[in-house]
Amino acid sequence: MKKTLLITVLVLFCLPMLLSTAAEAVQAEEEKSIDSVAILWTSGDPEVAKKMVFLYTYNAKSRGWLKNIKFIIWGASTLLVSQDKEIQEWVKKLDEAGVELYACKWCADQYEGSGLLEELGVEVIY
Repeated sequence: MKKTLLITVLVLFCLPMLLSTAAEAVQAEEEKSIDSVAILWTSGDPEVAKKMVFLYTYNAKSRGWLKNIKFIIWGASTLLVSQDKEIQEWVKKLDEAGVELYACKWCADQYEGSGLLEELGVEVIY
């Protein structure tokens, strides 16, 4: 009987402490989790853009996987945006979803795409 009483007392007093410690550990892990990311898109391959880069970025933002996404158009991707209407639609979709859009000014100027990128909602900066 004393053994049962002792175990019951230990459980009643220790369990809340253990649960509290476990909850604090979960909260600490959540605080460490990543909520922001910068995606640097450099590929001129339309399949990579449509099936990976845009799809992941859009889903990460719209499904709440990540709160803050900076999407950077750089290099050959600048040329692809200027030539491909479907890619342009994807860029607009990202903008509407709340993704922060940026492009390298030097790259955009080299491909004569600064104006178009700005029309699509992209901030073109050095």
